[in-house]
Amino acid sequence: MSLLEKIDSPADLKRIPKASLSRLAKEIRQTIVEVVSRSGGHLASSLGTVELAIAVHYVFNSPEDKIIWDVGHQAYTHKLLTGRRKQFHTLRKSNGISGFTRMSESPHDAFSTGHSSTSISAGLGMACAKHLKNESSKVVSIIGDGSMTAGLAFEGLNLAGSQKDKNLIVILNDNEMSISHNVGALSSLLSRTFSRKKLQELRKEFGVFLKSLPKIGDDIYQFAKRTEESFKAFVTPGMLFEAFDFEYFGPINGHNLDHLINILNNIKYLKDPVLLHVITKKGKGYAPAENNPIYFHGCGSFDIKTGNCINNKSPTSTYTQVFGNTLIELAEADKKIVAVTAAMPDGAGLMEFSESYPDRFFDAGIAEQHSVTFAAGLSVEGFKPVVAIYSTFLQRAYDQILHDVCLEAHHVVFAIDRGGIVGDDGPTHHGLFDLSYLRSLPNMVVMAPKDENELRRMLKTAIDYDGPVSIRYPRGNGVGVPSDTSIVSLPVGKGEILKKGNDIVIFAIGRTVQDALEAYDILEKQEIHATIVNCRFIKPLDMDLIIKLVKKIPRMITIEENILQGGFGSAILESLNDHGITGYQMERIGIPDIFVEHGTQDELREKYGINATAIVKTAKKMVTHQL
Repeated sequence: MSLLEKIDSPADLKRIPKASLSRLAKEIRQTIVEVVSRSGGHLASSLGTVELAIAVHYVFNSPEDKIIWDVGHQAYTHKLLTGRRKQFHTLRKSNGISGFTRMSESPHDAFSTGHSSTSISAGLGMACAKHLKNESSKVVSIIGDGSMTAGLAFEGLNLAGSQKDKNLIVILNDNEMSISHNVGALSSLLSRTFSRKKLQELRKEFGVFLKSLPKIGDDIYQFAKRTEESFKAFVTPGMLFEAFDFEYFGPINGHNLDHLINILNNIKYLKDPVLLHVITKKGKGYAPAENNPIYFHGCGSFDIKTGNCINNKSPTSTYTQVFGNTLIELAEADKKIVAVTAAMPDGAGLMEFSESYPDRFFDAGIAEQHSVTFAAGLSVEGFKPVVAIYSTFLQRAYDQILHDVCLEAHHVVFAIDRGGIVGDDGPTHHGLFDLSYLRSLPNMVVMAPKDENELRRMLKTAIDYDGPVSIRYPRGNGVGVPSDTSIVSLPVGKGEILKKGNDIVIFAIGRTVQDALEAYDILEKQEIHATIVNCRFIKPLDMDLIIKLVKKIPRMITIEENILQGGFGSAILESLNDHGITGYQMERIGIPDIFVEHGTQDELREKYGINATAIVKTAKKMVTHQL
């Protein structure tokens, strides 16, 4: 029996001799690689935190001690050690365990995650609550260096430094050596030595003694503090964190279990805010992931021996690829076009743009709020910024879109990738709210393409438009239509009739236009004749076309891959009411008032009725009832 097979809880882990933990780490890496090779997932991040997760659970007592994994995509070892070993093969599958931490999944998941930089703020809230309840258990927030680019992390640090005796430990997982290259035996030795309980107590007592000296005590204390910091600065990069009034230790090798366990055992006795800086390697232990951590950050299924993707590549380009290629094409003719993204140059399709136009490309890091306001500043100076951000992450910048872009109607283009159902990453990553929150903003134009060629035309439309404009497109492959040789703008606010019939009108937007066309063919065979409208624009709506059709055919269906509240169907319903149009039947197809779980895109569209089958069923019910 392997060591991992003996572990169904952190208590089981603590029974394993420290000398055997390296063997356990190897078994865990093998299990993670095997499962992710079949299910896909965040491989490189989780391989890099195997020893760290083992050490944290070896020292602390979850769930009494709260362990928060920022983002959660590096928590696969945590899941294996906390009672989910037998379910781990269901990772990211429908009805299986989540790819992130979820409080509803396990009491060991202290906080539900999925978006970055939340761990320090959430952890501090828990630590302060425990203090109010007179509980002495610890809170450990584990945050990656990438997440430290978000302002929220520093807002958490800022408040945490003023909260003494709250038992908060922040572990900075530095897996790109982006904060400091200063890692070595001396630094590790000093950090482990400085962290010992007796030395910390002596240090504090001596500080209190110096401060107590009459007249000159505080001056001597400050001098001693500066001297200590000057010495420590030679071997540690902790001055930034100590400026926030944290006790800083590190950097330390995050793959050395003995050192990790020793230092965690030492600092767990400290009550004031502590930051432990550990250095890890993304993809550790699996050569393909070590060599290509960007691809294996979030990958699909792959061949373990080679690391190569085993899915057959579709000859059809993805919407992301079409966007990236089109932006390069437009930027060649228009030097005012610049691209902005928030730590997703590859995922947002901008890598080639960054290589073609490095001076016109800006990666702001995990800082969506900054990205949007930064783009507004570019616009003020006459440039045409295209902000490419996933739908789920753009939610983080709602106020900046409203206040810094829409209020003065700055010309900022929002290229919103992963709109609609995204799939295996679940509720934190679906883009099911953007149509609702964007269409409510004055001055904002909102559109969604029916296919990849229309995406090209919409991007040209957005570049030519003078004001805030957003294009929302789905994850995955396009339809496979040919692209026009020249890119022609669309008339803003105008839809198009794709099919004509007199029994029912189907208004569709974005990806769902293809569902409507498929439903048209099925309904025709059943002698139900539908008019299919590609609305193109959620805002402004083509109300002239909509009213004309509704008066002629007073039965209609709207379909959208978005929540129903305040979405595309609601927009049509509200506008018909505002125009005094009555005497029609209407059914809205969309996502109900829920958070959609993880599963494949097809599984979820079938479950929630966002497909051709649902349109046919609804149309037959409406038309048959009238007949």
